[in-house]
Amino acid sequence: MKYDPQYTIYQHTAHKSPIRNATSKCEMEKPKDGESLQKHSLTFSEAPLMAHENSKQERPQWSWSLNWAAIGSSLGAAVPVGYCTGVMNSPAELMRSWCNETLIASYDLNLSDVGLEILWSAIVSIFLVGGAIGSVVGATMANRFGRRGCFYICGLLLTLGAISFYACRPLHSVELLLLGRMMVGLAGGLLTSFMPMWHSEISALSQRSTLAPLCPMGLTLGVVIAQICSLRSVLGGPESWHFGLAFYGLLVVVCYAPFRWYPESPKWLFIVLGRKEEARRQLQLLRGYTAGSAALKAEMEEMELEAASEVKTSGLVQVLRDPQLRLPLILVCAFLGGQQLSGINAIFYYSVSIFRKAGLSNQASEWANLGAGSLNLFASMLGPVLLERVNRRPLMLFSTFLCTVFLLLFAIMLYFIESYSWFGIGCIGCIFLYIFFFQFGLGPMPFFIGAELFELAFRPAAMSLGSLTYWLCNFIIGMAFPTLQNLWGAFVFLPFSVTCLLIFCLTKRYLPETRGRDPSEVAPLVASGFKSKVMLPKQAAI
Repeated sequence: MKYDPQYTIYQHTAHKSPIRNATSKCEMEKPKDGESLQKHSLTFSEAPLMAHENSKQERPQWSWSLNWAAIGSSLGAAVPVGYCTGVMNSPAELMRSWCNETLIASYDLNLSDVGLEILWSAIVSIFLVGGAIGSVVGATMANRFGRRGCFYICGLLLTLGAISFYACRPLHSVELLLLGRMMVGLAGGLLTSFMPMWHSEISALSQRSTLAPLCPMGLTLGVVIAQICSLRSVLGGPESWHFGLAFYGLLVVVCYAPFRWYPESPKWLFIVLGRKEEARRQLQLLRGYTAGSAALKAEMEEMELEAASEVKTSGLVQVLRDPQLRLPLILVCAFLGGQQLSGINAIFYYSVSIFRKAGLSNQASEWANLGAGSLNLFASMLGPVLLERVNRRPLMLFSTFLCTVFLLLFAIMLYFIESYSWFGIGCIGCIFLYIFFFQFGLGPMPFFIGAELFELAFRPAAMSLGSLTYWLCNFIIGMAFPTLQNLWGAFVFLPFSVTCLLIFCLTKRYLPETRGRDPSEVAPLVASGFKSKVMLPKQAAI
């Protein structure tokens, strides 16, 4: 029997998959009696893209519609959210003084140092609160308005935020500053819920690895742009910091102006709304297929089977209650939450002070901070190349293991920095190496792994819960790190190292290989919870 992994589906679990429950309609082959599942499953060497294995079938193209959707959405939404994450650091002292002066002039309210610190904490943290709220509603909005609709709403929120930032200083309104931070936070939570899912659904299986890291790459690029724009010599001065806060609005306007040309997810159109012809047109436009293409027909038949199944779109509660979804949900939440608890944002939030502790001058610390951000961006640009050529499991294992090592070394060197003169340089080296290897797996992979583990019916809710975990852990780090640093000193980085080690163990034991596989093939591998056997015998050593 000739085996084609693109069409062979297995029924070795009770997990309900719409495609697996209707294999007879698509004339899919089953393994013959006595043949093992391992014989027909992808091995590590076979994981390169399954769409390339069938040379007789028309291959998906990198159409202008797909390229525009990927690049335009990343620049128009992910970069602005990343920008808003990093723009508050440099002009912080100027903005605090302005807030105090504005409250005195407007309300005759003179805040104490403690009161001003509380106000500033609220201005910073309300962005993270907005992110958590946006994540909670992300699943509902993705199902109701579609992926393209969520992108539109995200753009409206970012625009309102930019207007509020620009107007807050001339109107002498601290309230507008708070409102703007809330708006961009809501946009950020919505973004991390829908964008990886949207990119996954508009791309073919052979293109998914290239599009997958675009969302985290856009966030990283936004942080670096913010670090540059918020310098006092650029847009971070006492008379121009509000321009610096709102500068990303220009990018939003440019990328959202041709909104009508952004495609909608064909799966959402077909399966959720039942608009078959519209889904066919979008699919043909995205893939570059000819009208009578066999590949187009095959993808339409696949969606037909999924639409005809009894599995309906699930909400947050249903996903939480389903025992077959428990392990993949834990993986998604652990990866996204663990990414934040691994210390990456703690390092960037307080990198200047960390570099000072390592022995650098104030000016050198600021340049080192910019260098760390630039290295983070450079390393993130390697993501599409690595994910296209290397499987998910080894990348994540490699990244988490080295992050564990370098965080541990950094904590030890920082603690004994007075004992050995070269430990200061060693601390800086550990930070840069940690940032570099972070972007190999722990940086990009948590954002899109949910789209590869969950089928369409459960995907929005799972991505929303993962995004909520991401923003809550981000909030915890922002609030707790300064206090813990004062209490524990250099050893505050040990919990970050332990977090990376725990993610390494979770990946080693429970993460199935998802590269080159449809979610309908991956879902059964994790349907048995912690009893799941996610690795085949040939893959056990990987």
